[in-house]
Amino acid sequence: MGKKAARKGQHSTKTTTATDTVPVVGGREPCPCGSGRRYKACHGREAATAAETLVHRPFEGLADECDWVALRELVPAATAQLKLAAGVDDADRSVTLATVLPMAWPALRRDNGSVLIGLQTHTSSGDVSRDLADALERALAAEDGTPVTPGPLPGPGPRLQDLLDVSAPLAVTVHEGFDFWVEDAEAATGDVAASLERANAAATPTARLTSVDAAYWCSMREKNHLRWVMPHPEEELLDAIARLHAAEASSLGEGTRFVGSFRAHGLLVPVWDLPGGMTADDVEKPAADFGVRLAESLADTTPLTTRQRSARNGLLNRQITLN
Repeated sequence: MGKKAARKGQHSTKTTTATDTVPVVGGREPCPCGSGRRYKACHGREAATAAETLVHRPFEGLADECDWVALRELVPAATAQLKLAAGVDDADRSVTLATVLPMAWPALRRDNGSVLIGLQTHTSSGDVSRDLADALERALAAEDGTPVTPGPLPGPGPRLQDLLDVSAPLAVTVHEGFDFWVEDAEAATGDVAASLERANAAATPTARLTSVDAAYWCSMREKNHLRWVMPHPEEELLDAIARLHAAEASSLGEGTRFVGSFRAHGLLVPVWDLPGGMTADDVEKPAADFGVRLAESLADTTPLTTRQRSARNGLLNRQITLN
C-alpha cells in the first residue's frame, strides 16, 4: 500500500517494500537493488520523500490528542497505559507510553514481557506516528529484556492509529522522576542507574490539572507556568483569545500573565506566567473559569473590533512553532 494510505492510517498491517531490505548507501553509488541507477534516483528517492514529508498532526485520530502533544513536548516524566487494537498480534500485551526512556531508547521490552514506548525520542521521518509505530512493532517482536535502539528510516507501514485502540482514553500519570524506568529503581545498576540519576536530578516539577483537559502546570526557578494544549481550530482559537485579551480577561488572576502561545504538532498551546508561589491546586479554579470565558468567546462569531484585531496581531507576533 502506498505512502498516502499509510499517512491516513487506512491499513492495519505493515506493507513491506524494497526499502525495508535495500541497504542505505551514498546517493551517487549504484543502488544495491541492482537496478543500475544511482541510489538517490532509485530507492534513495523514496527514503528521502518519507523523511521530508511532514505530517502536521501526527496524533490526530487518537483519543486525547492534546495530551499526546503535551507528553511529546511539555512533560518531563509521565506514563499512560495503551491498549492495542483488537486485530494486532499479541493484542493483550501490556504496553505503556512513557515520555522518555533510559539512553533515549525508542522502546523497551522488560524481562516480564511488558513493553514501554518512549514518546520524546528522535524520529527519522516526517511522521512521528509512523516512527513510534515502528518502535512499537519492533518491541512487540523483541526478546524479553531487550531495548529497542534507534533504527533506520522505516518504510511504509502502520501508524499508531492502526496499532492502538483509538477509542481508549489516555489516562496520564505524571511522575516526580523517572523511577518508572525500572521495576526496582533501587536495584538499578550500570548505565541505567547513571542515566536514572541524571534524569531525576534534572526533572522539572510538573502537574496535570484536573479541572480542564491537557493543561500542565510546571515550576521553574524564577516563576511557574501553565501550558495548555487546546484542540480548537487555530484561527478560531486566536480570535477567541484576542477578544479576551482585548477585554483584559486573558489572565488567570492577580499576578498571572498570558504571554502568548506556540504551535506543536498542529495544535495551539497558550502559555501563562504564574507567580512562584502559585501551585497547581491554586490554578485549578482560575483555569476552569478561563475555560468558561473561552467557550463563550469561541461561540462569538461577530467580526473582531479594531482593538481585538490589534490584540490578535500582538498574539501572532509572539507565536512560535516547535515542529
